[in-house]
Amino acid sequence: MAFFGKNKKSNILTDADLPVHIGIIMDGNGRWAKKRGLPRSAGHSAGAKTFRTITRYCSDIGIKYLTVYAFSTENWKRPENEVNSLMDLFKSYLEEALADFKDDSIVVKFIGDKSRFSDDLRKLMIENEESSKNRDGMVLNIAMNYGSRDEIVRAVKNISIDVKSGKVSVDDINEKLVSSYLYTSGQPDPDLIIRPSGEHRISNFLLWQSAYTEFVIMNKLWPDFNTSDLNEAINIFSGRNRRYGGI
Repeated sequence: MAFFGKNKKSNILTDADLPVHIGIIMDGNGRWAKKRGLPRSAGHSAGAKTFRTITRYCSDIGIKYLTVYAFSTENWKRPENEVNSLMDLFKSYLEEALADFKDDSIVVKFIGDKSRFSDDLRKLMIENEESSKNRDGMVLNIAMNYGSRDEIVRAVKNISIDVKSGKVSVDDINEKLVSSYLYTSGQPDPDLIIRPSGEHRISNFLLWQSAYTEFVIMNKLWPDFNTSDLNEAINIFSGRNRRYGGI
């Protein structure tokens, strides 16, 4: 197993067999707040800080793609005040990100159905994508109002429309074509998905893309997750024997 060391001067991981694409299910914000007698919104704010730290760290150590699960299609079922707090937090973060990430090389993309968000929020998403699209660094996919079943259904519908119009033949339909109709079109599938909080569920995240992804479950709530935890997850990943169905 190839464990990572640290360069004392740069504090960047070295001697690493890094995954190209990491997915993270950012889970445990509400439980983190409850343990401290705080409102759930405080947990989401703390989780947002962790997100910024981990995003920059992934970029610094050479991860090419990072996909984070920020808000699922099922999260609308939460209490209205919590959803409203999350929308306010997303708006504040996106406003900050326009200035905060302007000197970074990170390319920002939003995956999921944007139509249910407010006009202001959609505008900020577009501004973040437009302002970062010509950068040459890590691609950051932020999954908002994202659900993998919904993504696959949309892909099937769009393929059907293109078959009906004659743009695509039924004989053209294969795994590569289906992948090209997903939100992550043109990106490699995730090598590693990390789930903090100890839950052993995929929660409708990248179902198609994670067919051969390595999963690491960590018993730490997302606001407490740090760069050392990410290093540990990558170490675990580097020790796995990925056979892709072979011997």
